[in-house]
Amino acid sequence: MNEEKARKRIAILGAGPSGLFMYKRLVEANRSDWEIDIFDKNSQLGAGMPYSQEGANEEHVTNVSSNEVPDLVTSLEEWLQTLPQAMLDRYGIDPQKFTEYKVVPRLLFGNYLAAQFDLLLEQANKLGISTRVHFSSAITDITDQPDHQQVVVTVNGRDVFAFDQVILCTGHHWPKKHEGTVRNYFDSPYPPAKLILPLNHTVAIRGSSLTAIDAIRTLARNNGTFITQPDGKLSFQADTSSPDFKLVIHSRGGFLPTIRFHLEESLLSKDALLTTEEIAAERARNDGFLPLDYVFEKNFKEVLRSKDPGLYEQIKAMRLEEFVDMMMDPRERLEAFELFKIEYREAQQSIQRQESISWKELLAELSYTMNYPAKYFSAEDMLRLQKVLMPLIAIVIAFVPQRSAQELLALHQADRLSIISVGSDSEVEPEKNGGATVRYTSEDNQLQVMYYQTFVDCIGQPHLPFEDFPFKSLIDARSVSPARLRFRSAQEGEMERIADTNRVEQGLTGDFYLKVPGLAINDHFQVVDANQVANPRIYMMAVPYMGGYNPDYSGLDFCDTASERILNRLLELQDCAELMDHKFDIPETT
Repeated sequence: MNEEKARKRIAILGAGPSGLFMYKRLVEANRSDWEIDIFDKNSQLGAGMPYSQEGANEEHVTNVSSNEVPDLVTSLEEWLQTLPQAMLDRYGIDPQKFTEYKVVPRLLFGNYLAAQFDLLLEQANKLGISTRVHFSSAITDITDQPDHQQVVVTVNGRDVFAFDQVILCTGHHWPKKHEGTVRNYFDSPYPPAKLILPLNHTVAIRGSSLTAIDAIRTLARNNGTFITQPDGKLSFQADTSSPDFKLVIHSRGGFLPTIRFHLEESLLSKDALLTTEEIAAERARNDGFLPLDYVFEKNFKEVLRSKDPGLYEQIKAMRLEEFVDMMMDPRERLEAFELFKIEYREAQQSIQRQESISWKELLAELSYTMNYPAKYFSAEDMLRLQKVLMPLIAIVIAFVPQRSAQELLALHQADRLSIISVGSDSEVEPEKNGGATVRYTSEDNQLQVMYYQTFVDCIGQPHLPFEDFPFKSLIDARSVSPARLRFRSAQEGEMERIADTNRVEQGLTGDFYLKVPGLAINDHFQVVDANQVANPRIYMMAVPYMGGYNPDYSGLDFCDTASERILNRLLELQDCAELMDHKFDIPETT
């Protein structure tokens, strides 16, 4: 076999944070027999949507500090020391006062990630690893060719490339349903430059996640000014041209997210992940399922025992539902902004004392650790996760940066920001003349109908269904399959199917399955075909299309862990292929 034929061609489709961490793994593998092609629709490496102008303006900041960023070539602190003074001044950064616990503007962080990508390219070149970068290259289709053991990638609808393996890192996707046809109706707040609007009326914000806070900060800046008072507190003054400018959050349950506190070390540790052996043993005891209660006991309660013994004693006998009820109780009793003020003070004390808030930190870790084995939950447990635990997790692990919290409180104090509690039955109807009408049932069980001239949907990155997967050749050839989870109880499955026929289906053997968003993937992030066979050529890191089996992909930590698992699988397959080559390599005889 000649050298040219032996070289493996690997493609990274998308060069945002996922692509960055995947490329880092490939470079660290130091395989000079690999050729790597990197495609991105834009012209900047590393930043992706969240840390570029696609997802941020200068007012937007990260919700992770330097100590929470997985290892790259250089640390954020080291990189800041290399910047020209003009850039430091632009973003208000003093390198001498910067600590690893501080957050930075997202656009600045995007420049950091881009610089790390450039350093990795230099490393690869020195190691003799061939890398080709393709800018302005949108992936328009992917075709698997198992007979040829290759994957064909179509770029910009015309250019075709063939690879041995491809890793999908295509990033966030915000589908447009009404935006562009309905005036002042926005299906997402991204890119945020579109919200630089003078608005002399009340604006509806759907959702209260970090996505919503992005929109609020942008809209507020373009209709008023934040002023720092002598006591250090912020106030907000509306522009004279926008005297009627207001923002109303429509939030499920009327909740606001919690505020960033002191984290003593990197938030998420790979040591916290359940081992393959632990998962296998527990599944063997439970008809192939991994119980959600086991994960809650193992990855939350047991760790809490040492980190906060007092709270552990309080909750050690509680089931998951009881624990969530206890933590949600103050949120249901207190007005949202009153609780927000309390949690802001609590977070300030945590930072000043450099003491973490253990249960919040561990809940984030629980979310991270359950993400990877979630594909082994029963459908019943996934429904429990969606209905019971995820609402609490979504609130707690958002970690609103301090400055963002100050601005929300200033807007509320100025009577420019309020929140309305809505249920799952709330409806949004786009209006032909612009904006939208929102219908919801109030807490006193009265139907409310409200019209807004401007509506911004800020529920965050949706978990997209299998049918929305953009690479239709893979769907048509059944090279990929929809994610689904089996019901442990056929009776429970049948009841759920009666309640919602669109979410539950019955298999050929009579088992019932819950359909969950996105594609089926295995533990190595390989896509799984219609025959439930993992594909050795195609790997999935595109977050919108894997939410069913990874319900809480956790930013850079997710990128770091997923890329490691993919690399390990690539190396295993390469070793197997080389072993087979040697097995059939017949030596010459004399």
